[in-house]
Amino acid sequence: MVVKIKKTDAEWKEQLTPEQFEVTRKKGTERAFTGEYHDNKAKGIYKCVCCGTPLFSSETKYDSGTGWPSFWQPIVEENVEYKQDLSIIFMPRTEILCSVCDAHLGHVFNDGPRPTGKRYCLNSASLTFEKES
Repeated sequence: MVVKIKKTDAEWKEQLTPEQFEVTRKKGTERAFTGEYHDNKAKGIYKCVCCGTPLFSSETKYDSGTGWPSFWQPIVEENVEYKQDLSIIFMPRTEILCSVCDAHLGHVFNDGPRPTGKRYCLNSASLTFEKES
């Protein structure tokens, strides 16, 4: 069972940069090709910037051409949650959230590569990267 981390906006603002707060707590989106990790080729683990939960591995990262870090599967399915996002009229999407702290990570689409066919399209501002040593 996942133990949820709950903090006030004031507590999150103390911990996060303004951009990280806007993306993770207010469901913002960074501009394409501007995020720190969209072109990262190093081996390692991508974690939630808010709580440190391991989310995605460089082993499943690929260049989707979209300008955001993209992956074809999470490290552990239980570490992410899915929620219907109807914020854009005529374009229903599936939002990805950290299962521990409910941070907005990005969206998942059904146009990714094999073996899953999924494209987990994430905001760099929602992630930290732990390089493999």
